[in-house]
Amino acid sequence: MRPVSMLALAAAALAVSLGDARADGESIAVFTKNQTNPYFQTVRVGAETAARMLNVKVIQYVPTKPDSIPEQLSQVEDVIVKKPQAIVFIPVDYKAMVPAVEKMNAANIPVVNITDRIAAGNLVAYVGADDYNIGLATARHLLKAMGGKGNVIILEGVKGSLTNIDRVRGFTDALKEFPNVKLLASQPANYQRLQALQVMENLMQSHPQIDGVLAANDPMAVGAIEALDGAGRKGLVVGINGSKEAVELIKSGKLLATGDFNGFIQGCLGVEIAVRHLRKQPTPKEIILKPVVIDKTNYQPYETPIEQRKCPRVAELATN
Repeated sequence: MRPVSMLALAAAALAVSLGDARADGESIAVFTKNQTNPYFQTVRVGAETAARMLNVKVIQYVPTKPDSIPEQLSQVEDVIVKKPQAIVFIPVDYKAMVPAVEKMNAANIPVVNITDRIAAGNLVAYVGADDYNIGLATARHLLKAMGGKGNVIILEGVKGSLTNIDRVRGFTDALKEFPNVKLLASQPANYQRLQALQVMENLMQSHPQIDGVLAANDPMAVGAIEALDGAGRKGLVVGINGSKEAVELIKSGKLLATGDFNGFIQGCLGVEIAVRHLRKQPTPKEIILKPVVIDKTNYQPYETPIEQRKCPRVAELATN
């Protein structure tokens, strides 16, 4: 057996005494809603980036059918059997998935809720963005760019989802500030690019003049742009999420702006809070990211691919 030097023993003792001391091998299950919305991919990349930084393992659970309640319930049953040390959870439905969180609680698995706030259950913390204020700020940006007049369309997300309710409420409250802007229609496209394209094509047949489009996420904004381009029509479009594609469209002048919902940071913070809880370190009960509107004046930092970005630390963003 090789002798251990006093220097090595001292270093080991110091490592154990540090607040960041790691018990390698912790596993964190991360639940996202679907494989189709680019936002959730940014969440998964953020979670993986934080896992590498903190020396833990992340296991991703993603429904193969978008936003499937039965499939996510089944995945929760599976994760409870496998019993990871903690769970970072985005519910596909904030009410329907309450029993799933209660099962995690009964299994004594700590839960950090991100993005969509679950209606009930025992949580370590919640991390999200202010959907209402992001919707409000993004809509104001569009309406000011229109000169405070003209016709607009709202493309809604999934009816009944909290993100959609709050973003659309922000849109409509902004519209109240601009009496010379007329809302022609507000229709769901379920956060999907193709559905937004189809909804816009139908709306353009009924409305010969559409000056602006308020899309509740970036994929729908892209669908709206494709519909306008296909018909040879012009209109200002905004989205929400701050996705890579949206930034490219802002650079090219096709998209006016996008509200930064920042799934990457939410994935980062969700995993870090879970790990801090496991390691008996202080954790905030809630972190709400501040709204930022990305446009041609400030898009440059968002050009860095998410795979190359660094996670912020909880201490930098904690509100309480």
